[in-house]
Amino acid sequence: MLGFTFLDYAAVAFFLAAWLGYHAAVELTPAGQKSLNKVMNQYRYRWMEQMVVRENRIVDTTIMASLMNGTAFFASTSLIAIGGVLALLRSAGDILPVFADLPFGPQTTPLMWELKVIGLAVIFVYAFFKFAWSYRLFNYMAIILGAVPVLEPHNHDDALRVARQAAEMNAVAGKHFNRGQRAFFFSLAYLGWFLSAYLFMAATAGVLYVMWRRQFMSDALAAASSGNDAQTRKP
Repeated sequence: MLGFTFLDYAAVAFFLAAWLGYHAAVELTPAGQKSLNKVMNQYRYRWMEQMVVRENRIVDTTIMASLMNGTAFFASTSLIAIGGVLALLRSAGDILPVFADLPFGPQTTPLMWELKVIGLAVIFVYAFFKFAWSYRLFNYMAIILGAVPVLEPHNHDDALRVARQAAEMNAVAGKHFNRGQRAFFFSLAYLGWFLSAYLFMAATAGVLYVMWRRQFMSDALAAASSGNDAQTRKP
């Protein structure tokens, strides 16, 4: 009824399965504990353990500012992307003839075009909410960081408790930031659907492989993992 073929529906199903499966593998399975994201979470805790003994915390506030600026950049980029996608809804009449002239271009109706564009807009809206929430969580983390007392013999337990709370808030903010970036990566694969369902599936598989390799097989993971021992705290 909508004009999509069985191959289109299969490509969308593969896309969703890849996204949800990757999310589950990285965040919900024991194997995900060895991912780059989880290793970096361990450094978030180490950071707070070092911060608690410093009276001068300029370096910590500088790091926080860097994290917040990066998150704000991606949030604003998401809004720009949403605006660009909404502009595509009004350009079907100009773009569809171009696709019709392509030798491998699918037969796309205005309704199919609008549904595809709306799907892309949903991805960017999701990314914006993740980045905006991450930015807010980094704000909360900065407030908790300011409440961490300098470690002294009389407040040892209280100082470490608040420092761990700051680290936990930092890890949660990082988790939502990673989900926003994941949406950006999968949006690149989604663009393939505008040309071909086959390209859509191939791009999804390619993005999935690149993301999996960066999390579990990259030189960044090797660098971050070197020197870690069995006593490293898990978030």
